[in-house]
Amino acid sequence: MWVFGVLPDSWFLLYLNLIIGFIITAFGGDPYVYYDWDVSYATVSPLGVKQKVIAIDGNFPGPILEVTTNWNVVVNVKNNLDEPLLLTWNGIQHRRNSWQDGVAGTNCPIPSGWNWTYVFQVKDQIGSFFYFPSLNFQRAVGGYGGIIINNRDVIPVPFAPPDGDITLFISDWYIKSHKDLRKDVEKGIGLGAPDGILFNGRGPYRYDTALVPDSIDFLTLNVEPGKTYRLRVHNVGVSTSVNFRIQNHNMLLVETEGSYTVQQNYTNMDIHVGQSYSFLVTMDQDATTDYYIVASSRFVNSSAWARAKGVAILHYSNSQGPATGPLPDPPNEYDTSFSMNQARSIRWNVSAGAARPNPQGSFRYGQITVTDFYVILNRPAELIDGRWRTTLNGISHLAPQTPLKLAQQFKIPGVFKLDFPNRLMNRPAKIDTSLINGTYRGFIEIILQNNDTTVQNYHLDGYAFFVVGMDYGVWTDNSRGIYNKWDGVARSTTQVFPGAWTAILVSLDNVGIWNLRAENLDSWYLGQEAYISVVNPEITEKTELPLPDNAIYCGLLSSLQKDQSQRVKFSDAPPTFKATQIIWLASVIFFALLKL
Repeated sequence: MWVFGVLPDSWFLLYLNLIIGFIITAFGGDPYVYYDWDVSYATVSPLGVKQKVIAIDGNFPGPILEVTTNWNVVVNVKNNLDEPLLLTWNGIQHRRNSWQDGVAGTNCPIPSGWNWTYVFQVKDQIGSFFYFPSLNFQRAVGGYGGIIINNRDVIPVPFAPPDGDITLFISDWYIKSHKDLRKDVEKGIGLGAPDGILFNGRGPYRYDTALVPDSIDFLTLNVEPGKTYRLRVHNVGVSTSVNFRIQNHNMLLVETEGSYTVQQNYTNMDIHVGQSYSFLVTMDQDATTDYYIVASSRFVNSSAWARAKGVAILHYSNSQGPATGPLPDPPNEYDTSFSMNQARSIRWNVSAGAARPNPQGSFRYGQITVTDFYVILNRPAELIDGRWRTTLNGISHLAPQTPLKLAQQFKIPGVFKLDFPNRLMNRPAKIDTSLINGTYRGFIEIILQNNDTTVQNYHLDGYAFFVVGMDYGVWTDNSRGIYNKWDGVARSTTQVFPGAWTAILVSLDNVGIWNLRAENLDSWYLGQEAYISVVNPEITEKTELPLPDNAIYCGLLSSLQKDQSQRVKFSDAPPTFKATQIIWLASVIFFALLKL
């Protein structure tokens, strides 16, 4: 028996670590965060005209979901809209858990007036992401918010801690409702120029009295001179690529969608729909006036787009006056190579750790043998069986009434086919439910070929992929000669320029059914998506998490549904609740041992 006063320090620490380790193992270890969200309509006037937006707990945009690597997230969502709802988590990989992905292929929608609880872990991820409603064009009127996943304290970050952390949502905005927008798209009517571009749900600063009405509520970022801030910038818009810039300030790019990048200064950055970037910006100007923050539309040649500028204000605490004069110039609209060269310049920081202590570049993707190969070609909207549809490899995806994941779970035949072609077939375009049959632990090369006249952006749920090449023209086998096989950035959303291609490599190590989609809402809504099925042929309990107890059933499984999905009960405990409990219990046990 030891006496507390003479217990050696080394034994004290050893015993404390052993006890904490035992309890963390017994209780699952990773802390939980809890959110209870009410999704409903709210009336706002971001461009001076009253309209309904989708708010969360009355807020537009919604709250920031901030966690640390490997934490568990519980989000109870009450749908107070007048139509079904799903939230998807752009860039969150949901390891072995596509049940929580929140898209039509994996989840039955949450009916109006119902609630459903998402439960997932941000396993081995860090960085800047966002969530949004995935059904029925709803993202066009809000429902989005930010996701921040911080490093654990034991994992170094490859830059000094910033003095502040700011999230910016850029969105092209229409005064039309999302219901009217989707009706237009169904009729083959193009979206046209947006009525404006918003920063964090607010309209532009009145930089031009002829273009911007009076009394518009604009965003002001208040900063301190000499300090450095991390700006997490997300394009959550409908279909518009934007150029983001801050007057007279350099932006040091440090992260994109969960990957640390080679640190490079940019004076402006093209940010395409669905993409997220982190910049470090130092307030190193003289503050004679405020400064403009600008997001302007890209790749358009119409006077109707003159209004499509978002303008916010950067305000130093010692500023001597309002921002004046012309906005900082965007890149040359007719220089088609500028944006592509800028995208190619974004490189993976192979020496930095991410969610794990090993360097990002320890995964040598350029040395892995490709097992599956797809050239996926899109086309502009066309009439198929009398309906306006978009396609990938000549197939316009038809979302079945029974979600693909549920049909797979219950072995229901005829809901989908594993026959998505690896190239465009010589046959008429068709509407179908055709999945990519992925090889578990295979390495797939996908060429995204854009035959449309606008920039198209593609996102893959469940994974980060390596962007290894892009160029104008038609991809050929010789195109592999320009691939970046060493430090191509790993991300979940990439742009494909009109008349060009982008090549990505994906390691299919995450079991589930995963959505590959156009992030442009008009293209996505009309069918430009596919799903990748990844099944482990050696079924074990650890292969995939089971069907959630609170699953909602629909389609051919509607008879299994009770009156209301079971709500997961949780307390209002703060994010560190579980970790605090564990440490408290460890202390109790430790001091009890000392008395033996």
